[in-house]
Amino acid sequence: MAESTSHKRTAKKLADKYKTTYNDQEGVDINTRKLAIEVETEGSVKDGIRQLQGHRKPVYIAGANAATVNEALEATQNNTVGVMDKDGNIIKRSTRKK
Repeated sequence: MAESTSHKRTAKKLADKYKTTYNDQEGVDINTRKLAIEVETEGSVKDGIRQLQGHRKPVYIAGANAATVNEALEATQNNTVGVMDKDGNIIKRSTRKK
């Protein structure tokens, strides 16, 4: 599937914020020693949650827009995945421990 412009822009912005590089290959988009972030656009949140399985540190879905943030909040209600907006502001904190 072709990567959307908003996905790429958001991923690069968050990679800069967390002083790391954006992984545009298989695997999680942004991976630091302290957290993992999967950037998603509308309709792909459930795939993002699957991508974050197995990570033993706080994990986040970053919504590329407000609609995706709302979708992520709904999809992560009963799990340890956190949600952040396109600027990296945490909306729902991940409860997964390192």
